[in-house]
Amino acid sequence: MDWATKILSWTLWMPMIGVGVLLLIPRGQEMMMRGVALVFALITLGLAGVMVSNFDPTSAGYQFVERVAWLPDFGVNYLLGVDGVSIWLVGLTALLSVFAISLAFSIQERVREFLILMLILETSLLGVFMALDLVLFYVFFELTLVPSYFLIALWGGQERASSALKFFLYTFLGSIFLLIASLVLAFEHFRATGIMTFDSAVLQAFVAQGGIPGGLETWLFLGFAIAFAVKLPLVPFHTWWPQAMGAAPIPLVVVFLKTGAYGFLRFAIPLFPDAAQGFASLMIALSAIAILYAAVVATMQTDIKRLALFAVVSHAGFIMMGLFALNPVGFTGSVLQQVNHGITMGAMFLLLGMLELRTRTLEIDSLGGLKAQMPIFSALFLIVMLASVALPGTNGFVGEFLCLLGAYQSAHAGTAPLGWVIAGVMGTVLSAVYMLWMFQRVFYGPVRERWRDLRDLTVAELALVLPLVALIFWVGLRPASLTQTIDRVAQKWSSPYYSVQAGSLLSSKPRPQDKDTP
Repeated sequence: MDWATKILSWTLWMPMIGVGVLLLIPRGQEMMMRGVALVFALITLGLAGVMVSNFDPTSAGYQFVERVAWLPDFGVNYLLGVDGVSIWLVGLTALLSVFAISLAFSIQERVREFLILMLILETSLLGVFMALDLVLFYVFFELTLVPSYFLIALWGGQERASSALKFFLYTFLGSIFLLIASLVLAFEHFRATGIMTFDSAVLQAFVAQGGIPGGLETWLFLGFAIAFAVKLPLVPFHTWWPQAMGAAPIPLVVVFLKTGAYGFLRFAIPLFPDAAQGFASLMIALSAIAILYAAVVATMQTDIKRLALFAVVSHAGFIMMGLFALNPVGFTGSVLQQVNHGITMGAMFLLLGMLELRTRTLEIDSLGGLKAQMPIFSALFLIVMLASVALPGTNGFVGEFLCLLGAYQSAHAGTAPLGWVIAGVMGTVLSAVYMLWMFQRVFYGPVRERWRDLRDLTVAELALVLPLVALIFWVGLRPASLTQTIDRVAQKWSSPYYSVQAGSLLSSKPRPQDKDTP
């Protein structure tokens, strides 16, 4: 392997090089540690930027592919690649990691350990979005649990120990189904061809050619789906999410992306197309329930962070609704919403972290009148909040609109119930209700005496938030800058299903000769 030209590997492992450097810094040099971690996060972002700038948007296939035999006797390869979907998630991970590590400058205890865990988490997330081998993907998918567990257990808030344990057990047990299903699929390929492989493209072609019976395909799909639904989180597998992330330190929540949704998109649905189509109606129903459920529960929250965490569950519902529409429009909306989720909720949790540093609380009843004391913070929070409720002109509107439009097309073709799509639309209305209700209570009204000395955002804090705010409007006003690469992947990804939907639509239209039929 020519390491000088392997941009994916350099991007993937650069944070781990930073971990090695951090281990060499003497104790007591916390400021140097923070600077080193930030420098390596910035280098990783720069490498991701080089990758994006050299990406060919006209191709729907994988680019910058790297393949090295890892466990050749078992068909396991170090296989990396990115396409028009994962390229944006890699770039977003690198960007949010810079902001999360910058926010971690407020950490005062066990600074080296905190920064090391954040860099390990960054490599884990990058690996999830780059891996094309099922075993390699599983390694990175599970590796995200380790730094996340310790970040919650050691630097979390109230009930951090029990929250970290619940997080680990839920997500680890769910992932066991992924491992078992991957092994069964690989052994089925070996039994039929005599070749052991975990290459997702090879296995996808094997299943498409009828390599496994329909009953087994259903069980394998469920194995993948359970693991990804837990990690997403999708109702009813979401119960770990508000407790674990509610106790988690803000930098962890900022960078925690939708790896579960990506797993559905990259592996579960393409590997098992017939099973995915069979479960599409159920998954759209669960998505609509998640949107409505999250909206109702969010109105009952007394803490801004927990309210925002239930907004994440709602976003997950829109992502899955678009994905299981199984058509190009829904796919594009789902991917775009995954990117939007990282931008919008990353900005919101950054702002909440800055507020918590000043007030030591995010309880809604304890705050009030912040607009008078922090006008810049209030204005930026309002923009981010409106993006999260899909205000036209922001990134959230484009993503949710395409997800709902794709689901409507699926319903019109008769492959999904229209009622669940209408429920999803109602969820957008309810999200505006609970967000505006929270904003009014926190930022308006009389100023409490203890908040009269609150300072507004500093120049350094603005430098963290403004790039994400700019992206909110850029994607909202110029979505084609992302969708031109996503659309090509969408056409290829949805081709097994969209032809069926298109046929249903055509057959539902009256033929010209039917007009004269009595």
